[in-house]
Amino acid sequence: MCIGVAISASFGQDVQYSQFYSAPLYLNPAFTGATQLTRVGSNYRNQWPALEANFTTLAAYVDHFMDDKNSGVGFLIQTDKAGLAGLRSTSFTGTYAYQLPVSEQFTVRMGANAGYYLRNINFSNLTFGDQFDPVTGQPNGAPTGEQFDKGAYKSFFNVGTGALLYSDDVWLGLAVDHLNRPNQSYIGEEDRLPMKFSVHGGYKFKFSSGVAGQGMYARPQERSLTPTFQYKKQGIYQQVDLGMYFTYDPLIFGLWYRGIPFRQVNGFANNESVVVLVGFTKRSKDTIFKVGYSYDVTISKLGSSSGGAHEFSISYAWFTGDPRKPPKNVRLIPCPDI
Repeated sequence: MCIGVAISASFGQDVQYSQFYSAPLYLNPAFTGATQLTRVGSNYRNQWPALEANFTTLAAYVDHFMDDKNSGVGFLIQTDKAGLAGLRSTSFTGTYAYQLPVSEQFTVRMGANAGYYLRNINFSNLTFGDQFDPVTGQPNGAPTGEQFDKGAYKSFFNVGTGALLYSDDVWLGLAVDHLNRPNQSYIGEEDRLPMKFSVHGGYKFKFSSGVAGQGMYARPQERSLTPTFQYKKQGIYQQVDLGMYFTYDPLIFGLWYRGIPFRQVNGFANNESVVVLVGFTKRSKDTIFKVGYSYDVTISKLGSSSGGAHEFSISYAWFTGDPRKPPKNVRLIPCPDI
């Protein structure tokens, strides 16, 4: 029975990133083309590396802003492996966003995505209820009466949407994924993937800027403190990320908490982790390079024996338009993307 619950949980909950703003197309399709440049990036996460039932995720994305159409287009590939059964999920997702200034202070971005998912699982790695001794509670080595193929495969289509409202200092976003509630069952039953909701936002407090370079090559260096949050819900699962970034260009530091301490999960307070981050940004006239590393310090009942979680992100953006045609004077989203 416990194995069945674990399988259901791993099927029904999506990947989560600690550096959620450095996985922009995954977080919210409205971020597509948000740099106003062409961008490529990648994310890697290894959660609970000290446990056999760990989780690993690898993603790569590309997006491009079309200045003459006020639109961004992008593509995301993501694969992850979860738990003892080796549940592997690979997705191929196209994203689109449209940018619309609504006032002198605020801009709106509206986005959508559509993707194709492939999943497979190895049931031979699992132990089922009829394989435990009823007296000792230990596995008895007997074959299971459950009827499964050694390997099972599932594919389905997925759609989602999102929106962002932002000014020069503040932003608020909403994303909803799995709008079509695809059936994810491996055995022909009805098992609809729950919709995932994410609300995210923050405010950037700007300080006096420094200056890098000299003469015509001089450019301001950002100094800022940015409190941020994300609330996400999928089925019965809820989580909050709450913290802040400190930017001292070219460095960025982050510290935040994940959990909902006043909400009990199986009788325990929902305290998951404290996340620390360090990142580096290098900017030139037409390029932006960013790299970040974060570590999740586990504060749940799993404790430090889980190995926490390591996460890396990297991105590179560059101008691909006509250098003779200056880009439009557009407002950039103020959120850190590490």
